[in-house]
Amino acid sequence: MRLVIARCQVDYAGALTAHLPMANRLIMVKADGSVSVHADDRAYKPLNWMSAPCTLEVRPAEADEAAVVADLDPQILEVWTVRGSGKEPSQLQISIAEFLHDSEHELGIDPGLQKDGVEAHLQALLAENPETFGAGWTTVRREFPTAIGPVDLLCKDSDGAYVAVEVKRRGEIDGVEQLTRYLELMRRDTRLGKVRGIFAAQQIKPQARVLAEDRGITCVTVDYDALRGMDHSEDRLF
Repeated sequence: MRLVIARCQVDYAGALTAHLPMANRLIMVKADGSVSVHADDRAYKPLNWMSAPCTLEVRPAEADEAAVVADLDPQILEVWTVRGSGKEPSQLQISIAEFLHDSEHELGIDPGLQKDGVEAHLQALLAENPETFGAGWTTVRREFPTAIGPVDLLCKDSDGAYVAVEVKRRGEIDGVEQLTRYLELMRRDTRLGKVRGIFAAQQIKPQARVLAEDRGITCVTVDYDALRGMDHSEDRLF
């Protein structure tokens, strides 16, 4: 992983455009090639990013590129261009005026998130009972791999369309963000088509539900005891 703290301007062009004026920011380049730009707030969420697979080109700035910076007029040292590999062209351009810190770190292979007993068992139960989500549903695979980690379940609905399911004991915003990143990658695979997403949990916080709905992700509240076969005839799974 490369960590750079720099005074920079960031411009994104894709399905929409976004501009970050000149300021000090943290730039992270991960081993999988993904690039993200962070401010000193917003917790874990980057200001802008490009998910793997993508390509990064670093080159010295040309003499006239400082004029591109509308907010200030510093001498631009380097221009980083990150290009996505999705169906729609996308580009993240980082214009660096000053390096404040630059280091590289080898993190090694991560063992992955270890789910607690209830969450792991809930995932297994849903894999065995995909009809929880609807009649005619089938489970294709547990722990379906992506470039940034495995999605809990890959299912097919009654129409044969693929659905990615992320399972949590308590559904919070970070789980929705996690599923969003998985979907971004999976939708680049033409074999899967336009994969839908389901966020399944025993409890889902209102903020997470609002964010999921905004991202086009369906929220499903599941009854753990009912899935285990306990006598809850009056309960509904969702």
